Amino acid sequence: MNTFKTLEFDNILQMLSGNALSESVKARCLKLRPSLDEAEARRWLDETTEARHIIETSGAPPLQPVENLRKVLTLIEADAMLLPEQIEHAATFLASCRRLKQYLKKAETTGTDVAGFGGSIRLLPELEEEIGRRIVNGAVDDKASPALSGIRRKMNWTADEIRRKLDALLRKNKSWFSESFVSRRNGHFTLPVRREFKNNVSGTLVDMSKTGSTCFIEPDSVRKLRGELAALEVEEDCEVRRVLYELTATIGENVPLLKLNMEAVETLDFIFAKGKLSIQMKASPVTLDTGRKLRVVNARHPLIDPEAAVPLDFEFEDGVQGVVITGPNTGGKTVSIKTVGLLTLMAQSGMHVPADACSVICMRAEVLCDIGDGQSISENLSTFSSHMKNIIEILGRTGPESLVLLDELGSGTDPAEGMGLAIAVLEELYAKNCLFAVTTHYPEVTEYAANKKGLVNARMAFDRKSLMPLYRLELGAAGESCALYIAQRLGMPENILEHARRASGTTKRDAAFFCAADVPSAPPAKESEQPARIIRQKQRPETDTRSESFNIGDSVIVYPAKEIGLVYKTTDARGEIGVQVKGVKKLVNHKRIKLHVPASELYPEDYDFSIVFDTVENRKARHILKKRHEEGTVVVLKDGDENR
Repeated sequence: MNTFKTLEFDNILQMLSGNALSESVKARCLKLRPSLDEAEARRWLDETTEARHIIETSGAPPLQPVENLRKVLTLIEADAMLLPEQIEHAATFLASCRRLKQYLKKAETTGTDVAGFGGSIRLLPELEEEIGRRIVNGAVDDKASPALSGIRRKMNWTADEIRRKLDALLRKNKSWFSESFVSRRNGHFTLPVRREFKNNVSGTLVDMSKTGSTCFIEPDSVRKLRGELAALEVEEDCEVRRVLYELTATIGENVPLLKLNMEAVETLDFIFAKGKLSIQMKASPVTLDTGRKLRVVNARHPLIDPEAAVPLDFEFEDGVQGVVITGPNTGGKTVSIKTVGLLTLMAQSGMHVPADACSVICMRAEVLCDIGDGQSISENLSTFSSHMKNIIEILGRTGPESLVLLDELGSGTDPAEGMGLAIAVLEELYAKNCLFAVTTHYPEVTEYAANKKGLVNARMAFDRKSLMPLYRLELGAAGESCALYIAQRLGMPENILEHARRASGTTKRDAAFFCAADVPSAPPAKESEQPARIIRQKQRPETDTRSESFNIGDSVIVYPAKEIGLVYKTTDARGEIGVQVKGVKKLVNHKRIKLHVPASELYPEDYDFSIVFDTVENRKARHILKKRHEEGTVVVLKDGDENR
């Protein structure tokens, strides 16, 4: 079970990482975990709030990645000589520190603690100036030292003298050469001599063209000057190395301060990454609560397009321990519980969340969830087995400080057994005193929640005219999957629907009532325009129909198998009711029975129930006895027949 992956917290960390500049800070973002320390979590949130405020008032901070400087410091600690471009990395870092300190100095007017980080950045103007004077455009400058300046001046005069001599040869014997300019090959100044004239030029063959038609020859007349130039080049190299060693040593003397600056820059990079993400998500700081209060207002899942997402309002009110959410498929049940879980992880990690600032997140020691089918081919796990494996692990880890999120609780197996498991799991979560939110399609689970103190039902609203989910969570009422209602509205033939109703034990009145009676009839606006307010309805008083008296002919549901039967005998002194199921009569405790359709809606007044419950032989015998006494006529009374 990987909660971070299931709730897509790892994707949020990727987004946070994308706002950081240094690779080390990107890695830090990916390793961010929710804090269990109240003071720490609130400090993290405050830093994010301040960073966002500074960005919005002063613009983006002039941060630079620190990877190049880290490599420079590693080389220094290994007693290596820095190359000019590596020394320039140090100069670039020093310049960025100077700009960052100036930026934070201006930000002090905001009164934020984050601006105070500027005081921990130490400027090194002498080092920055020395590097800038001696290293220019990735090379040691001529003015890096007086000796180097003199050597390079001599080198330039010698090279110019060589070119003058060679240019004179080119002009004097133009026919000998394939080109009219001096070419430098392998460090030598050469003339491009046509092959047929190569013996006319006294000198050293240095190179040849690919076709062999041109010979590149260094004339003897410039050999001495070339030797002088080579000697000067050796002197230059020595002096350049001396300069580089000096600069390396100077930078090395400042390594402790550079490391402190680097740590400050990395910390600011991390804090400002959270501020940038807050702006990017249009998020808000929320209140952290160490009790059991959780309320998100106008919350959006941060990975859903804000233009398409319908804001969510969700709340664990005082005394509420669990919320049971029902509603149609694709109605947003899963997104709702994932949003609650994800925003909890984000807030405890010091990130702003896409919800109104009045929202409150209660700190949890752990967020545990089972969402998605989890089917695994490699582990040979079915959807149901995967759910059970996760739920067993969750129940073993759950405590009073846990937030548990379960999607489609009890699905993937026999409905009666799944319903029983779902209620048993809710009982266990309730006993562990954790906060939990679950989604389900089982009406028995919603009935359980309606009658359990500390639990509340909720539903995802559904528009009965457009057949579209409204993605709006309504607390205080249970919903239905609306499968038969939707099929009817889409034109499913009535004979097929009737067959489905008989098989599922649902009447046409049920489908219309549950899916249409409590939803708005106005056509929905575009999804992005849907209001998303919790409609806090008083729960309908739900009588426990299983303890009511029943009438002969009532259609009832017998639990836990959810079989449809007809009452043939009213409640006796032991609380048992006679029910005929598929032609078989049996006595059932009244607590296992729920009214499905009353007899008054199924049969006319004074209906002869012997047609339903008697055998053909008994009906004939009763008919004869009503007319006359006939020797040998027998009516066989079975259990319950005394009521008729």
